[in-house]
Amino acid sequence: FRYWGCDLSAEQIAANEIQRNVIAKGADIQWVCGDATELLDGAPSADFVFSCPPYGDLERYSDDPRDLSTMEYHTFLAAFKRIILRCAKKLKDNRFACFVVGDFRDGKKGFYRGFVTDTISAFRENGMNLYNDGILITSYGSVSLRAGKQFDSSRKLGKTHQNVLVFIKGDPIIATNEIKNRNGL
Repeated sequence: FRYWGCDLSAEQIAANEIQRNVIAKGADIQWVCGDATELLDGAPSADFVFSCPPYGDLERYSDDPRDLSTMEYHTFLAAFKRIILRCAKKLKDNRFACFVVGDFRDGKKGFYRGFVTDTISAFRENGMNLYNDGILITSYGSVSLRAGKQFDSSRKLGKTHQNVLVFIKGDPIIATNEIKNRNGL
């Protein structure tokens, strides 16, 4: 395993280190603590990019003003697009990026923001096209308990999934053939 990761939270990085020592001891894994918009320029080139960014201000992770979850949506989206630009620059040609995202509502009227669509547009603006789209079913938890009351009061359905978006930088045929050759298929 070779991996480079970035997170604003020192606590999250410490948790990652513990997990690495359990499942990938000795792997070449490096985490850096800080703002991805500043640190991605120093990251190594990548064969694959993966992220599960905050869903805007849906859940606030810290009080750090650099934290995407603290920003108003227009500011969040601008910073998010800068991160995607830097990721696209680091991604080698004919390689894939996977972002797990989900739509979320504004806090005022409850309209969906369009985060999934905004993510797809941000990648397209950087020359990367949507190649695969999957659905990650999340724990049902209390959605079934809340759904009736939530629907009665606001006509909103409960959500139990996220979108797994896979983008390609370059030619998917070349990418597939390179993977097959590397794996001896």
